[in-house]
Amino acid sequence: MAEITTSGIRNIILMGHGGSGKTSLAEAALFLSKGTDRLGRITDGNTACDYDPEEKKRGFSLNLSLAPVMWKDCKINFIDTPGFLDFQGDVYSGLRVADSAIITLDGKAGIEVGTELAWDRASEAGLPRVFFINKCDDPEANFDRVFTSLQEQFGAEVCPILVPHKDGGKLSFINLIEMKSYVFDAKGARTENALNAAEQAVADQYKEALNEALAATSEELMEKYFEEGEISHEDAVEALHHGIVDGSIVPVFSGSVTNLWGVTYLLDTICTSFPTPLSTGKEKIIDGDGVKEVDVDPNGECRIFVFKSISDSFGKQTLFKVMNGTLTNDLSLVNRSTGAVEKFGHIYTLRGNKQTEVTSLCCGDIGMITKLVNTNTCDTLTQSTDVSYEKISFPHPYYTMAILPAAKGDEDKISTGLARLLEEDPTLVYENNPETKQMTISGLGDMHLAVVVSRMKDRYKTSVLLETPRVPYRETIKGNSDVQGRHKKQSGGSGQFGDVKIRFSHGEADGLTFITSVVGGTVPKNFYPAVEKGLQEAMQKGVLAGYPVVNLQADLYDGSYHPVDSNEISFKLAARLAYKAGLPQAKPILLEPVGTLKVCVPESLVGDVMGDLNKRRGSVLGMNPHERKSGYTVIEASVPKAEMLNYVIDLRAMSQGRGSFEFAVDRYEEVPGAVAQKVIADAKANMEEEE
Repeated sequence: MAEITTSGIRNIILMGHGGSGKTSLAEAALFLSKGTDRLGRITDGNTACDYDPEEKKRGFSLNLSLAPVMWKDCKINFIDTPGFLDFQGDVYSGLRVADSAIITLDGKAGIEVGTELAWDRASEAGLPRVFFINKCDDPEANFDRVFTSLQEQFGAEVCPILVPHKDGGKLSFINLIEMKSYVFDAKGARTENALNAAEQAVADQYKEALNEALAATSEELMEKYFEEGEISHEDAVEALHHGIVDGSIVPVFSGSVTNLWGVTYLLDTICTSFPTPLSTGKEKIIDGDGVKEVDVDPNGECRIFVFKSISDSFGKQTLFKVMNGTLTNDLSLVNRSTGAVEKFGHIYTLRGNKQTEVTSLCCGDIGMITKLVNTNTCDTLTQSTDVSYEKISFPHPYYTMAILPAAKGDEDKISTGLARLLEEDPTLVYENNPETKQMTISGLGDMHLAVVVSRMKDRYKTSVLLETPRVPYRETIKGNSDVQGRHKKQSGGSGQFGDVKIRFSHGEADGLTFITSVVGGTVPKNFYPAVEKGLQEAMQKGVLAGYPVVNLQADLYDGSYHPVDSNEISFKLAARLAYKAGLPQAKPILLEPVGTLKVCVPESLVGDVMGDLNKRRGSVLGMNPHERKSGYTVIEASVPKAEMLNYVIDLRAMSQGRGSFEFAVDRYEEVPGAVAQKVIADAKANMEEEE
């Protein structure tokens, strides 16, 4: 095998709607390049990329996986990513280290939500994009319809390269660059033929769209095209290469990956025309609060960036890209996040879960190392320079459930298992909420958390249950009260005596505002702290539903004491009695967390979303066109957190996955009467169950 150099590396992320053929494309490329000795199929659960037991059980990708393919003199690192929205965290990881993107489509279904999202994310990442229309062997597949819709939605830069042609039961593919017809056999080998009359007619139909897109790649070629009305083969090949690299054109290929049709030509084009890690020659690093670009130097010091961690019962695998220089197995690198020195004694390449040990990896290549305890996703490791590459911005997990052990005493096992899963998946967030006294796990959707539960059981032998999380309500008072709290206890010998008179009112500070206006020493000053502490402890449990009390002002203005029996505990208990007597008289109310919601949806769905927000007791604050996404509107609203628990799932259903949102709690407001009554009733029922 020829030595792999940076100019021979192609890092390509496979994106698209679930079921469009991403994993099958990687599998076909592996088989055709003899990277595997059999063509795995998703339905059989034997593909190289979908190796996780959970993936085999569900029949689709849940994780990013690598499929390195040697084709001619190139090493093509295919990065296979999940198509379902619940597992998009790995898509962001793949985008960070890819140099181009192939977006797969179903030749029958055409543009789907996953197609649009793949386009948007690849565009935001600044990656060149290519479409591959798959399943052209399906009798209902329609290349013309799909291609037309691609141009209409994504622009004239979308241009045809390999076009299918059906003639009775025979399917051929027309190469518009070479102006030849390809027929693929059962092993993926192609036979080249001259175009017949029917194929020539199809080629003429699409050739103009290709020429116009290629001509737009340079002013010189545009002038030449206008003068001559044609683009030469040499100019077309060069324009295709430059157009893909700079993103000015988006070629469309076609085929059937399960039949191995069209894959060899795609691999050929990847080698000749797709960008290398040096095509831009720049990488982004963190510079203060922003980022800046630095040159990539294949001969400089070694720097790597960690884009993915995989944790299982056997240990931890760290996936990285060599961003600068060459990594060898005798190097030690410094983690710029932790300061830890990591030794790279054994480095590997991955094909699915199969490891192959190598002695070195050149700049731009992707590899894996095991047992890096102090290194996690988004860390940068370098030889000497204190440089940190731009981190991955993962989607925020808004779908939250309470997690509890199925069997008593398994809390420690849950913590251990979750710690491993959190290392692997940055879109998972765990919290032990002190207010609700629940452990919660947040993810990108219900399927995401269902997979977490399954992995906890399979990997860490811990069965857990999920339930709706409690909302952290609070209580306060709107009125005033003036009460006495008197604690007296006599049990032989010295007794206990404490007597306080307190005025309660609404306070401005979040917690307790404690003031004293005692005259004449009726309550000695040394007992003031005990009164304050008694009130603070009592505030942990409100009088309506047992939720913490906030914004309470207490004025200790009078009382009495006994020179022998009075002590701190007596006044502490007297303060609690005053609290229990005073708050019910001071118009107690229930408060709920309320946040600001920003929903981004297509303009056609604005009415549906606003109607739904009204049902959630939301108040619309305004609407604006999206700054970057044409045809999308951002709705800003104020919504109670209690109404947002299932919003991830509901918005996804309303918008077919096109909608997105941001939500952050920023204040507490009074709960409406009817809602408050139900919350109080539920809280009392829960307290009775716990007792």
